[in-house]
Amino acid sequence: MSEDIEIDTADLERRMEGAIASLRTEFSSLRTGRASASILEPVMVDAYGQMTPINQVGTVNVPEPRMVTINVWDKGLVNKVEKAIRNSGLGINPQMNGTIIMLPIPELNEERRRDLTKVASQYAENARVAVRNVRRDGMDQIKKGKANGMSEDDQKFWETEVQELTNRFIARVDESLETKQAEIMQV
Repeated sequence: MSEDIEIDTADLERRMEGAIASLRTEFSSLRTGRASASILEPVMVDAYGQMTPINQVGTVNVPEPRMVTINVWDKGLVNKVEKAIRNSGLGINPQMNGTIIMLPIPELNEERRRDLTKVASQYAENARVAVRNVRRDGMDQIKKGKANGMSEDDQKFWETEVQELTNRFIARVDESLETKQAEIMQV
């Protein structure tokens, strides 16, 4: 192997890990019929003149498998938090109890479950595309290395390394998707 021409596989792996982490975040925002504080992450509240995440205006708890509660710290924001949840498109009807907002998580029907599995598939495909884009960058590095005098043996070695890395991450995306779809379809 050429000492002066190396492909940074650690950087490629780090970037592919980022695609997997992003996929996990997107999956956690999908409602599966079980209560989870993460379903409120995308909801922003108009607090003190700026859009603020819900977890910065109150304490989010999951006291039961089908219930999320938000203990809003400022009484003046309770109605704004409730309005933000209603307008979020989560399909959850908030119930007020003083400064505590209760969010009962309804059972998912079969049609909604199928829709959610399609959304999960879309998220997974986006992650696969991101992994493939990182692969393409790695292959471009190899082409530049070849132009700078990398031997054919080294070129084949690095192409194999990048492809194996890509295959490993695509398999992880597929595995995550299967797990999430099973979780969604579970009654």
